[in-house]
Amino acid sequence: MRKIDLNNFQVATSETVRDINSRIMLNLVRRHQPVSRADLMRYSGLQRSTVSAIAEQLISERWLKEGAVGNLPRGRKPTFLHLNADRCGVIGVDVQPDTTTLAVASMDSQILARELMPTAKDPAEFVARLSRRIKDLMQAHPKNSYGGIGISLPGRIDASSKRLIFAPTLGWNELDLKTPLEHAIGVPVELENAANACVLAELWSRHGVFNLIAVTVSDAIGVGLVMNGQLVRGSTGVAGEFGHVAQVQDGPQCRCGNSGCWEVLASNSAAVRYYAEAAAPRKGEVGSKSDMATVPFGDILRLVERGDSRACKALDKMAHHLGVGIAMLVTGLAPDLLVVVGEITRAWDRVGPIVADAVKRRSFTHAATRILPTDPEAQPRLQGTIALVLEKHFGAPSIA
Repeated sequence: MRKIDLNNFQVATSETVRDINSRIMLNLVRRHQPVSRADLMRYSGLQRSTVSAIAEQLISERWLKEGAVGNLPRGRKPTFLHLNADRCGVIGVDVQPDTTTLAVASMDSQILARELMPTAKDPAEFVARLSRRIKDLMQAHPKNSYGGIGISLPGRIDASSKRLIFAPTLGWNELDLKTPLEHAIGVPVELENAANACVLAELWSRHGVFNLIAVTVSDAIGVGLVMNGQLVRGSTGVAGEFGHVAQVQDGPQCRCGNSGCWEVLASNSAAVRYYAEAAAPRKGEVGSKSDMATVPFGDILRLVERGDSRACKALDKMAHHLGVGIAMLVTGLAPDLLVVVGEITRAWDRVGPIVADAVKRRSFTHAATRILPTDPEAQPRLQGTIALVLEKHFGAPSIA
C-alpha cells in the first residue's frame, strides 16, 4: 500500500483516468507489439469503444502507428499497432571519471548512435563541452523532437533540488548540472545516480520483476534499489549508499572517512591494492619497482585469464568481500533479482561461485534471490539513462 501524503496530493479527475489508461495502453503495445485493438481489449479489460478512442488519440499524437493488416477466416481484419519509434529521440549520457559516453536512442530504447568524449575535471568546462557535443549529436541525427536527456553520474542527486550532492570519483560536490544544460540545449534533463540508472534499465527490460537490486562495481560500489516496483531514493535522494557500510573494523581507510567500508574491500581499486600488496617485498627482501607498480584492474582480469596466481588471489579476495556485502542486501531486502554491473562480470565464471558461497554462508532468510551478471556490451548505465527519459512518458502518472 502506498500511503497518501495529505500535505502534497492531487485529486483524480477524468483527465487523470484518461492519462492512466493511455499509459497502460502504451505499455501494453510496447510489450506485445505488433498488437491489434482486439488484443488490447483482452489485455486491458477495457471496452471496445474506450480502446478505440485511446488508440486513435495515441495515433493522432504520433505515439502509435498502424502497421500490417492481419488475416482472419471471417470478420473484420485487424490492423496491428506499433510504437512509433520515430516520434521523438532520447539522448543518453553516462558520465564516468575518465570518459563520458553519449548516445542517441529511439522511443523503443534502440541505440542509434554512440560516441565518447573525455570527462573534463572542471565542471564548468565539462558542461560547456557536453552541451556542444549533444547539440552536434542532435543535428547529426535530426528528429521531429527530442523527449529529453538522461544523465547517469557516479554520485548522488538531491531529490528536491536535482543538484549533484557529491561525486567522489569525479571530485565534484554541490553542483547544478541540470539548469545550465537545459538552458543551453532547450531539452528537459533528468539526472540520476549510476546504480539507480542501472536498476531502472533492469526494471524496464524485465517483465514481472518488482523487487530488484543493481550493484555497480567500479572504483566505487553503488547500489540501486527497486522495491515493490518503485525506485527507492529516500527523503533526500541518497538511499542506497551501502558501499560505505563498514564490513571490517579497523580496515583500510575509505574516501568517505570511515574504515573498512564495503567499497574499499570489494571495488576494482581494492583488487588493485590486493595485487600490489601481494607483489610488495617482505621484510628483509628487495623488490623491483616493476613488481611494485600499480596494475590496472583490466590488466588483473587479463592476468587471471592466463592463470597468474597473484592476480587470481587478488580477484578471489575481492569476490569474497563482494559476496559478503551482497549477503547483507539479500538478508535485509530479499529481492527477487540482484544484478552485478561492471568489468568484474568478465570473470563471472570465477567470481560468481565465490559470491554465491558467501551469500549462502551468511544469509539465512531463505530468500530465493537470483544473482546475475550483466553483459558489459549491453551498456546497462547507458540504457538506464534512456529509461530515465522514457519513464516520464510510460511510467505511471503521479496522482497522490
